[in-house]
Amino acid sequence: MADLQPIFDAMGDRFQADKAGDLEMSVQFELSGDGGGQWVANINDGAINVEKGVVENPSATLKMDADDFAAMSRGDLNPMMAFMSG
Repeated sequence: MADLQPIFDAMGDRFQADKAGDLEMSVQFELSGDGGGQWVANINDGAINVEKGVVENPSATLKMDADDFAAMSRGDLNPMMAFMSG
């Protein structure tokens, strides 16, 4: 079972505000399987806020298996290969 909370907790530390510029968007994560759940990352004013839950009308939605998301976040799964293999 994937432990995803540490991945989402670290997003703020890894966020590159200088690259975000004036970007304003929300990304909905819908992760299935053991350890899965829903999180949302809101990017506004050069900052990111990540929390469990759902946002209405997100800018983008990422749907995938929780174990695959954890592997991709660790660098153990190539994102392009994951996309191409469904």
